[in-house]
Amino acid sequence: MQSDDPQSLKRVKKCEIDVHPTEKALVIHYELEASILGETGDAMHKGVKQCQKIIRLRSLNAGTDVPSFARKVVDECRLIHASKLPEVEHLLLYLQNRKKPSSKLEKKEKKPVKPRELMPFEGMDIDEEANINKIDEYMELLYEGIPEKIRGSTLILQLARNPDNLEELLHNETALGALARVLREDWKQSVELATTIVYVFFCFSSFSQFHGLITHYKIGLLCLNIIEHELRKYDMWQDELEKKDKACDEAPDNQSLRKEHEKTLKKYQSLLLKQEQLLQVAFYLLLNLSEDTRTELKMRNKNIVHLLVKTLERDDEELLVLVVSFLKKLSIFLENKNDMAEMDTVEKLARLVPCEHEDLLNVTLRLLHNLSFDTGLRTKMVQVGLLPKLTALLGNDSHKHVAMRILYHISVDDKSKSMFAYTDCIPQLMQMLFEHGDETIDTELISFCINLAANKRNAQIICEGNRLKMLMKRALKLKDPLLMKMIRNISQHDGHLKQLFVDFVGDLAAQINQEGDEEFVIECLGTMANLTISDLDWELLLKEYNLVPYLKDHLKPGSAEDDLILEVVIMIGTVSTDDSCAVMLAKSGIIPALIELLNAQQEDDEFVCQIIYVFYQMVFHQATRDVIVKDTQAPAYLIDLMHDKNVEIRKVCDNTLDIIAEYDEEWGKKIQSEKFRWHNSQWLEMVESRQMEDAEPYLYGDDPDALEQPDLFYSTDGMMPPEPGLSPDFYNQFLTQNGDFNACNGADGRPATAYGFRPDEPFFHGY
Repeated sequence: MQSDDPQSLKRVKKCEIDVHPTEKALVIHYELEASILGETGDAMHKGVKQCQKIIRLRSLNAGTDVPSFARKVVDECRLIHASKLPEVEHLLLYLQNRKKPSSKLEKKEKKPVKPRELMPFEGMDIDEEANINKIDEYMELLYEGIPEKIRGSTLILQLARNPDNLEELLHNETALGALARVLREDWKQSVELATTIVYVFFCFSSFSQFHGLITHYKIGLLCLNIIEHELRKYDMWQDELEKKDKACDEAPDNQSLRKEHEKTLKKYQSLLLKQEQLLQVAFYLLLNLSEDTRTELKMRNKNIVHLLVKTLERDDEELLVLVVSFLKKLSIFLENKNDMAEMDTVEKLARLVPCEHEDLLNVTLRLLHNLSFDTGLRTKMVQVGLLPKLTALLGNDSHKHVAMRILYHISVDDKSKSMFAYTDCIPQLMQMLFEHGDETIDTELISFCINLAANKRNAQIICEGNRLKMLMKRALKLKDPLLMKMIRNISQHDGHLKQLFVDFVGDLAAQINQEGDEEFVIECLGTMANLTISDLDWELLLKEYNLVPYLKDHLKPGSAEDDLILEVVIMIGTVSTDDSCAVMLAKSGIIPALIELLNAQQEDDEFVCQIIYVFYQMVFHQATRDVIVKDTQAPAYLIDLMHDKNVEIRKVCDNTLDIIAEYDEEWGKKIQSEKFRWHNSQWLEMVESRQMEDAEPYLYGDDPDALEQPDLFYSTDGMMPPEPGLSPDFYNQFLTQNGDFNACNGADGRPATAYGFRPDEPFFHGY
């Protein structure tokens, strides 16, 4: 959802001059080329518009000095180049000597001026060409009956369609005031009259400098009232048709009912066509006025979103393009997006995907993209069946980029990730990914794949055949950190998927000691750290690629970025499951380096938890347990962390200290003494609080049910304030989501990591 303010450049091309068929005037036909410039000054988009300008020559008569007059015309009209002076003289001579044609000839030779291609509505059929000099005559028609008002407003509309006439109409306040009055008083009397007058003001709304005029006459408010009234009429028509349908079904042999139903249906279709023209021009006028955010806010207060969403039920494609475009513009504001969520907008948009109208499909997808930033609306998109529809659009070059962005947002939600396995989305993505060759993969594509790989079933589909081998080969060749992040996500799943990486461990280890992109090394380390499988000889691997010095050197605080140091710690925790490897690491002096790092990063719970997990793995082995207990102060640090505020850290410490206490009597007494001291202090605090409660018998007031409130009992050990009405299940879920040691991923009991999120960094999927 971006809002740009590009500059524009306009240039006149192919200027041709001709005489007016009936008046003393020159008609200039020209092309106006408009270019939208980007930030660098390059043209982002070009458009060409056919325009015309009429130069009325009221002072031209039989005694006029044509050469001088022609020079004056060329000097005052910037569209006419000086080189066209002879042509202008020739045309002026023709006009000076031309006789006025008869009325019959005028009608025969008259050519209608091509209207601006903005709306399909043409107004009332009349056999008269509008003349700006007769505006007063047209205005008089506005004071008569409805047919005359329609005729008069249609003639004024012909004038307003030509932008050259707008300034002249602007100065005629009487005519504009009369139009506004007729619209205000008679719009319910005739849909055609209302459409024509709104169209006149729509012509003004196409130019920002005239918005003040429309606001002055309160045309925007009138349009909102008209739209609301017409939508109510539409509901009444629908109810009437349903009643007649029901009556025909109940009496299928009643011919009179059937004829009446057919007559009503034809009338309904005719009325519907006129109504949709009115809705289209009214919405278009409001869309133009909404350029000003203050005006847009006023529209929202008048429930414009409700009216637009209600109109999504129509079938007219041109009207739907306009309505969806309007909703897309409004959707960048939170309040409007919330209104759309309440109106079930996603359900109404789902029927438009896919559709044969390319513009409608494109703008619908862009609106869905804006709405997909909301978690609830993303879930709604899955529920209404948009996932397979959007997946099918990945094969459409015109719409695949927008469709992929929506699908990417949906893939952010863990509950929705699994749904992709039931579509053909993943095979299509793999094909797109491999088609890039040696080129850099699109950020949208690889980000989407990273999210999908976090789901086990999706990862299995990704690895079908030899895809994992191809992914690994490409990642190692291009040193692509994002592609390696995708592979890392695949490696985190237990079972058969981890076994697939046995053949690639050597290739990953070879990348760690090489100089290069640190982000790529982090992902390689993370992938290896995920491989908690028994088939690997970690000692042989570390020796072959000389990784022990690298791991030890990168435990020093400040030796690298925190992300890289953390991955080194996690890697050490993984390889420490191997007995011989753990002994080798302990002899290399890694344990004191871990304690030093623990002191430096004691405020970072993620570092603390992973370092303690390394100790937990090492105390399982006799050799490393003796080193930790007898040669280091690690047990003392663990005792200090026994009562940390972080539940995860407390649990890892307790498990580690229990093993130490079982094998070392001296430390066992110290650990038992510390646990007793802690429980004793907790007991004393509870006794003191009881005494205070006894001294204040009316602490909870006179309400006998005060202690029955669930929020007084459901708490999370100080992690978050209790909320009324929450059950213990909520906190069980909360603890599990935040890394419960007993419910962590993997059979090895590894504590949950903050992979993919650091407290000081945004989520990756918010690219």
